[in-house]
Amino acid sequence: MRDLHLRLRAVLLFLALALAAAFGLPGAAFAHAALVATEPADGAVVAESPKQFSLTFSEPVSPLVLTLVRPDGTPVALSSFRLDRQTIVIDAPQEPGGGLGTHVLSWRVTSADGHPVGGSILFSIGAPSAAPAATEAVDWWLRGAIWLVRTALYAGLFLGIGGAFAVAWLEDGKRDGARFAGWLMLLGLAAAPVALGLQGLDALGAPLSHFAEPVVWRTGAGTTYGWTVLIAVVSLVLGLASLALPRKRSGRPLSLLALAGVGAALAASGHASAAEPQWLTRPMVFLHGAGIAFWTGALMPLGLALGRRGVEAKSMLMRFSAAILPVVGVLVLAGVVLAVIQVQAPAALVGTAYGRLLLAKLALLAVLFTLAALNRWRLTRPVEAGQQAARTRLVRAIGAELVLVLAVFGVVAGWRFTPPPRALAIAAAQPATTHIHTLKAMADLSVTPGHAGPVSVSIVVMTGDFGPLPAKEVTLVLSKPESGIGPLKRPARMPGDGTWRVDDLVIPVPGRWTARLDILVSDFDMVQIEGPIDIRP
Repeated sequence: MRDLHLRLRAVLLFLALALAAAFGLPGAAFAHAALVATEPADGAVVAESPKQFSLTFSEPVSPLVLTLVRPDGTPVALSSFRLDRQTIVIDAPQEPGGGLGTHVLSWRVTSADGHPVGGSILFSIGAPSAAPAATEAVDWWLRGAIWLVRTALYAGLFLGIGGAFAVAWLEDGKRDGARFAGWLMLLGLAAAPVALGLQGLDALGAPLSHFAEPVVWRTGAGTTYGWTVLIAVVSLVLGLASLALPRKRSGRPLSLLALAGVGAALAASGHASAAEPQWLTRPMVFLHGAGIAFWTGALMPLGLALGRRGVEAKSMLMRFSAAILPVVGVLVLAGVVLAVIQVQAPAALVGTAYGRLLLAKLALLAVLFTLAALNRWRLTRPVEAGQQAARTRLVRAIGAELVLVLAVFGVVAGWRFTPPPRALAIAAAQPATTHIHTLKAMADLSVTPGHAGPVSVSIVVMTGDFGPLPAKEVTLVLSKPESGIGPLKRPARMPGDGTWRVDDLVIPVPGRWTARLDILVSDFDMVQIEGPIDIRP
């Protein structure tokens, strides 16, 4: 009966904390941002210098760095811009002498999940020239520092705060593992501000040598990861306080708040917490994080107690054994839900870097769960019965579990550099668009989805001065001569909403296509307009 009560209390605890996370965290976030359309289009050749540029993303973003690199290699910072929902509209600088040649428009933004993304597009004025160098090289020193510091922060949050929780709630007034948990939480406190500064460097695309600049820290704090660091610091302080104050009167409540803070910190930013639907993913991230902290944090105090006190640690082992099953059940459920939302299709497990890291994590977890199951069902009862050999084996197995846990932390830290398949799918589903403008007529053409394969095309035709154009017929003609693909001609239909549509069209290859519209205005008047449109792979 006591074991049943412990299980019920553990489940109710995690459900209550999940509700707190669902209603108490910062506002909604979205997916990992991806660029879906630009004006001018990537690779376009325009007759004169544009008055403005536009970058359209798959979700709202916050600009960090916008730069125009002129044909002579001179970079020009673009500070005059405005946000129009998912589009950044940028005022173009005045080009002396017309600025003929190939330009690079380089951008770096932060998406709502707190992760910075960047890239460049090329366009030419008049005619192409040698493109200036604007390729963004991978800063492996910065990436290595981010990975190392985040792994240290995870150790402080999960093993440190989880250890403090185990000392407060599972031990009988003893403090085995308290020093270990305290040192790890101090490590987490040291890693947290460093992680914030590295986030700023990552967001700005700056090297490690700029670490001390104020703009780096302001940028890092301005992303959603700033919330993660803030909540983590508060939780680590609460965890340390729980070890310093009387256990029953203050230690237990403070350690409980610290454990809740672990889940809240993870749910405040990152790929998984930013996925939709928010009402599901944020509590799932919270439960997953708190469950990991409870389980992994208890390992070191439990191992030390068994190693030092032997049979005297029997009560702690029994409490842990009774509570761990419902906690692991909730942890696995939350992990499965998040994996399904993030990966979406089984092929993405091997076809994306995110999926391969997930497979590596699952392989480590399979070994960890197997070892934990053997410990519980083959060693726990002999240890409770006082068998010395079983106690020695259990202590060694707990040490092996800790090594596996650290390996899992290292794999999870690598997710920072890999957009999830969910975000890639959102970007792939975005339409490819183009605007064709002539004196006689113009059109807005949208291809959905904007990549090679089966697509649908919507067309809005207008007069050259943006007035309505009552066309009798519209025919779409797509061609790609450099790939040996002749004209693909399809008649459009008008379903009644003023938009012409072409359904059941297959675009065989990606790349730059020429889209021509044959617009029959009357029986004696045919207008032809054409322009390029970029189809993604």
